[in-house]
Amino acid sequence: MKQEIIQIVVYFEALYQYIRERFNRIFFLIKIKGMKIEIWSDIACPFCYMGKRKFDKALAQFEGNSDVEIEWKSFLLNPYLVSNPSVSIFQYLAEIKGFPEEQARQMMAKITESGNVIGLDYQFEKVVLANTMKAHQLLHEARIQGFQHEMEERLFEAHFVEGKNIDDVNLLVDLASEVGLNTTALDVKILSSQYTEEIEADIKLAQQFGVRGVPFFVFDRKYAVSGAQEVDTFLKTMEQVQSEK
Repeated sequence: MKQEIIQIVVYFEALYQYIRERFNRIFFLIKIKGMKIEIWSDIACPFCYMGKRKFDKALAQFEGNSDVEIEWKSFLLNPYLVSNPSVSIFQYLAEIKGFPEEQARQMMAKITESGNVIGLDYQFEKVVLANTMKAHQLLHEARIQGFQHEMEERLFEAHFVEGKNIDDVNLLVDLASEVGLNTTALDVKILSSQYTEEIEADIKLAQQFGVRGVPFFVFDRKYAVSGAQEVDTFLKTMEQVQSEK
């Protein structure tokens, strides 16, 4: 009886090794064919919105875009920020940067001009000072449901163009519904911080990569692009990665 048990164990061990090898080969082939791009970002970052728009333009020009997998990673510029709709973005920047509010307005005006060039309509007068943790919780749910890229765009628009409070769970559920997510119990998932471990893992990985600011783009864990670079920079990076496959 003991011998038979040993034979069964050996058999299943061999079967396990065979399946694992086959899976690894399949995964390897998929990885060789496609490209994975990981993007660290925060919804409260105007340069992240700009970086996404430029990246999207480059992606549209990239011949292999149908085989590109995009994953948005969490990065919290100010995880301890207390949402306060009564404080303007100009007042907030003046306080944390230590310069006059007028200087903050001038900075935002320059960002607005740069955004207009690529089709963005920043409305900084409307921006609600909001903690982005709940928005990141939503983005992780959106990744599971396959709508993360669309959700990222909608959140940027709500925050920078429409002046919505992205720390409001009811608003987040409404935005998710617009994008196409199944919103059943979504408010519970957000309020219970269901994806805190995933967010912390994103932040830890960013630290390992030496990320100091966002947006930060990583292509197949080979190349990185920091900041809202020009469309051509993103396109050439994708073409370089593709040429090495």
